[in-house]
Amino acid sequence: MAETRKIKRALVSVFHKDGLEEILRTLNALGVELLSTGGTQSFIESLGIPCKKVEDVTSYPSILGGRVKTLHPKIFGGILGRRELTGDQEQMTQYEIPEIDLVIVDLYPFEATVASGASEADIIEKIDIGGISLIRAGAKNFRDVVIVPSKSEYKPLLDLLQKKGCETDLEDRRWFATQAFGVSSHYDTAIHSYFEKGL
Repeated sequence: MAETRKIKRALVSVFHKDGLEEILRTLNALGVELLSTGGTQSFIESLGIPCKKVEDVTSYPSILGGRVKTLHPKIFGGILGRRELTGDQEQMTQYEIPEIDLVIVDLYPFEATVASGASEADIIEKIDIGGISLIRAGAKNFRDVVIVPSKSEYKPLLDLLQKKGCETDLEDRRWFATQAFGVSSHYDTAIHSYFEKGL
């Protein structure tokens, strides 16, 4: 099929773990290498599924109280690198940047935290930076990458994996990118609304 891509490596970094287990087991059975951080990595390993630490790729620890984990050229280069461009591929080889073909992420629960009546300090900490950046990067490079931006896309992903294995078509990836930009737009609108009310 036109512009088929194979999922060989996936980055999984989520706030909510429920609904993820079957996807992880399916990816593992299909031979997909998993990368993850913190609590998600611990969850994956608790299922008996091998998982590589993002820190092992970046050679950098999670810093600033977890505010900076995935924000690194080796991660974003792996997502944004264009598979059909020789120059991109040469640079990825030069800087030892691994291709990342699937990104599964969900965002910190900003709206739920606001609704709970939490303090402003707690609300501000629920403004996701790494997650929203991963969503935008994966969606921008939809020609090569599948981006799963929230739990709502878990079932479509699982259906896709069960139907096609690791092979995805451009139409599949574009559909996920469309959902991703919807998620990011809604999230930023909620943050903007919160700040506007405070003026």
